[in-house]
Amino acid sequence: ALAALFPALSSAQTIVDEWPNVKAPPAPALKPVTVDPKTTALLMLDFVAPNCTQRPRCMASIPAVKKLLGEARAKGMLIVYATGPTGKRADTVAELAPTDNDPVVSTGVDKFVNTDLEKILKAGGTQTVIAMGTAAHGAVLYTASAASLRGMKVIVPVDGMSADGPYVEQYTAWHLVNAPLVARNVTLTKLDLIKF
Repeated sequence: ALAALFPALSSAQTIVDEWPNVKAPPAPALKPVTVDPKTTALLMLDFVAPNCTQRPRCMASIPAVKKLLGEARAKGMLIVYATGPTGKRADTVAELAPTDNDPVVSTGVDKFVNTDLEKILKAGGTQTVIAMGTAAHGAVLYTASAASLRGMKVIVPVDGMSADGPYVEQYTAWHLVNAPLVARNVTLTKLDLIKF
């Protein structure tokens, strides 16, 4: 009876119906960034087994991520690691392992929830974070968004975030620079476009 009264309701398409016809938006611009090591923290998100080791795209990112990690260490930057809720420091892949001085927080996808991450960043004078890790649509998306909503500038190198496939990384990149309130503090870049 409702369909007879409101014909548009019966013919309205959902996004799932339209899925094959949706065209991806243009790629967002990647911007060079220069960071101040004294006010910037590097967030190493879920570079752990099995999260990273079972994702070929994460494993492929390790050499470039390791290079930026080394540069950040050489500049004395605050580096904070994160694992899943039951993760441990030792779960981080060996190539990117934390030092004994690097703080490690363990929680779900938003690394601010039920951890001391915000307190650690404030104590370090952090105004900007570089968010890298896997999964792009998990730890990177939620932690970067949470940092932005807390007023921090957020730098996300697209070649430093990974997932099971490229669509997930594409969606995450688009979301970060288009989401209400979040987008105003987010800059997408590449690892080799980050300077100290």
